[in-house]
Amino acid sequence: VQLQASGGGLVQAGGSLRLSCAASGRTFSMYAMGWFRQTPGKEREFVAAISWSGDSTKYGDSVKGRFTISRDNAKNTVYLQMNSLKAEDTAVYYCAAEEVYRGSYYYTVPDEYKYWGQGTQVTVSS
Repeated sequence: VQLQASGGGLVQAGGSLRLSCAASGRTFSMYAMGWFRQTPGKEREFVAAISWSGDSTKYGDSVKGRFTISRDNAKNTVYLQMNSLKAEDTAVYYCAAEEVYRGSYYYTVPDEYKYWGQGTQVTVSS
């Protein structure tokens, strides 16, 4: 499966952005999806994950209450709505996918994902 992330950009602190990740290829399989972010010199940080069914979600502590992950399986797309953005949210954001065999599964560790998008830069100015 191929993943294409988009929606990044420059926004002022307190603003909002919505990232999208479109999947193509073997999309008839069930995939859990995740968002991670990374800044230079740091490890990739878990942001959010969602199960194939969409019923189960998980968020990193630093984004809880501000970010919302969702998906539209008919469009093979997962979204990350980011509100109340802070300067520390500045990073390259990556979407990831991993095949699952139960609709309720998701993953929060980068090594658990096999497929990755190219990343989209989010810059929050303070």
